[in-house]
Amino acid sequence: MPSLPLLVCPVCGSSLEPDSGNRSLSCAAGHRYDAAKQGYFNLLTGGGTKFQADTAAMVQARTDFLAAGHYQPMAAELARLVSAAAPRAGAVLDAGAGTGYYLGEVLRPLPGAAAVALDISKYALRRAARALPGTYALVWDVWRRLPLRDASVDVVLNVFAPRNPPEFRRVLAPGGILAVVTPRPEHLQEIRAGAAMLGIAAEKEERVSASLSPGFSRLDTAQCTYCMQLGKADVRNVVLMGPSARHLEPAALERTLADLPDPVEVTASFTLQIFRAD
Repeated sequence: MPSLPLLVCPVCGSSLEPDSGNRSLSCAAGHRYDAAKQGYFNLLTGGGTKFQADTAAMVQARTDFLAAGHYQPMAAELARLVSAAAPRAGAVLDAGAGTGYYLGEVLRPLPGAAAVALDISKYALRRAARALPGTYALVWDVWRRLPLRDASVDVVLNVFAPRNPPEFRRVLAPGGILAVVTPRPEHLQEIRAGAAMLGIAAEKEERVSASLSPGFSRLDTAQCTYCMQLGKADVRNVVLMGPSARHLEPAALERTLADLPDPVEVTASFTLQIFRAD
């Protein structure tokens, strides 16, 4: 684990430091957080969160879909944009990291950078901790005050995740970079209606930018759109890995799958926005 002074105790605000074996985090006031056997730390002990975490089934679907490489072009573009904007980044925070897939891609061109992955799903962070053993994988609610020091990171990633602009600005060093990825309206358009997936607002890009002002200035915007060839298992996974999984009827999904060609050509379309902390 990195020894940079990144983390603070969510109870008292003093520094959290790992022990020699990186199996616990503790502060001078005596608050201690032990690592789960999979390597992540749960800082939400006690209070918990009112938000629904991704389930084990959702995380498995996401793991399988991402492992097939369907979102790799977007992940590569994200890594390129971040490394161009912050080539000497020493610390990266992924707020809503999931399994750590995008964080891992961003870290490749940033050798030696410390990293923190936050998510409310312990199932996702089990994967992140295994995939990125040098990363602090922390169960935490992004809507709360983040358990990081002021001005402690150079890059914040926010990929398909909730945004907390005041906290992102607080933990970013002066001139730090915020990278936000959101789906475009045409994303998964060939299967979205039939699978009863949640819609995507046409003005999402502009709403994201407006929500970050004041505090951030937009440096760059890129659109990443391409066609994926998805088998029926891939379609099932992409539907079940996101928030739509909580609302759909399994039988209806299977009927939709039965009517699809195998494979089916499906659009992937994303907006990637890079902001600098003012």
